[in-house]
Amino acid sequence: MTSPGLRELKKARTRRTIREHALRLFAERGYAATTVDQIAEAAEVSPSTFFRYFPTKDHVVLDEDADPVLVAAARALPEGVPVARGLREAILAVLDGHTPPAGDMLAMTRLAFGEPDLRARTLEHALATEAALAGILAERLGRDPGDMRLHVFAGAVLAAWVTAMRTWSAEDGVRPLAEYLDANLAYLEAGLPL
Repeated sequence: MTSPGLRELKKARTRRTIREHALRLFAERGYAATTVDQIAEAAEVSPSTFFRYFPTKDHVVLDEDADPVLVAAARALPEGVPVARGLREAILAVLDGHTPPAGDMLAMTRLAFGEPDLRARTLEHALATEAALAGILAERLGRDPGDMRLHVFAGAVLAAWVTAMRTWSAEDGVRPLAEYLDANLAYLEAGLPL
């Protein structure tokens, strides 16, 4: 595996800087009251540079159409292992290396679920993630992409994810997010007994 070049490192640093300043301003002024121009000024970049990294202000919080951790985990699903167990293991492995710093993740989670302007985008994000998971599972399992069971399963995985995020956020991130997620996915793997 090759290490990222100087250009990629600089781009990642700029993206991280913009996000850090945006999250700080959202906390200080509120999400709705913070403008892209204010974020750009605080990050010492131009508004056009902001838009090269984030197409909208919403994308600072939810910057992908589908959750990259869940999509990467579905693609890494091991062969010959029951889907629920394999996905649980893959999600936890991918989560380990693909999440922003805990403080940023906590702030983004609170914004995504608590900010009225972001709730619709959060729902779009969830629906795109469910569709992506179901599509990957259909391909991996040789099933029809329209098989409703795939979408039900993907929705259950997403519910486990969202519930873990909301509980983790409500408890101020005192325990690692992976612990909540592992417990929820283990429950899914066990067949959701009540």
